[in-house]
Amino acid sequence: MMERLSLTNHAQIRLQQRCVPALIVDWLFDYGALVYDEHGAQIRFFDKKSLKALAQSAGQGIVKQLSKYLNAYMVTDDDTIITVGYRYKRVNR
Repeated sequence: MMERLSLTNHAQIRLQQRCVPALIVDWLFDYGALVYDEHGAQIRFFDKKSLKALAQSAGQGIVKQLSKYLNAYMVTDDDTIITVGYRYKRVNR
């Protein structure tokens, strides 16, 4: 997936600083729920529906082992990842 989207310098730094695995970024892109912020950027995160789809596809055991990373989010703009981080508040829809 990382080949599908380009990373900004900011996103590269945040991926390293926040220790977000590339697999989680792939899963966010493929399974994450999508909302748009007030500036038009896309925010992808895991909600109940996307976690259920992920568990059916990847397996419940894998999802359970990587559960500490599943509160991650990513902000994209068309084909560029702007930033990646971990949610500590709810996503307003």
